[in-house]
Amino acid sequence: MAHALVRAASPLLGTHGLRRKTRFFTVLVVLTSVCGNFSLGWGMRQVGSLIAVSPLAYVRAVFNPFVALGISLLILWLFSHMALLSWADLSYVLPITSIGYALSALAGKLFLHEEISPWRWAGILLIMAGVALVARTAPHRAGGASVSPGVES
Repeated sequence: MAHALVRAASPLLGTHGLRRKTRFFTVLVVLTSVCGNFSLGWGMRQVGSLIAVSPLAYVRAVFNPFVALGISLLILWLFSHMALLSWADLSYVLPITSIGYALSALAGKLFLHEEISPWRWAGILLIMAGVALVARTAPHRAGGASVSPGVES
């Protein structure tokens, strides 16, 4: 499935190759993570607190439209994350996509009216500084893992 996503996106990316594909999938990973987690959080606020031994309450929660949307987006996140990791270094992908944590906190503040303490804001700023540092590096080191056979760069 991850390779199907890569192949499907390749024509959209033109001739800029791996760098452009990496940017596209990085944005896709971040957006599906932020939107999926936001939707899941919104839906779970509608469902209410789930402290149950029986899985039935959790199964019922899945049928909330926002929870279902969140799950669907997080499945897309998983496949796009797998695709990105198939050619980019883990030491690049995880830090660079962690900007999603900052964006998720911002979405929580703006749309779910969550209170964010100064300590949390400081942590978010540290994450953003780390993303800025990692973004200055190449996503794939020379001599590192290569693209799987059959998947075009």
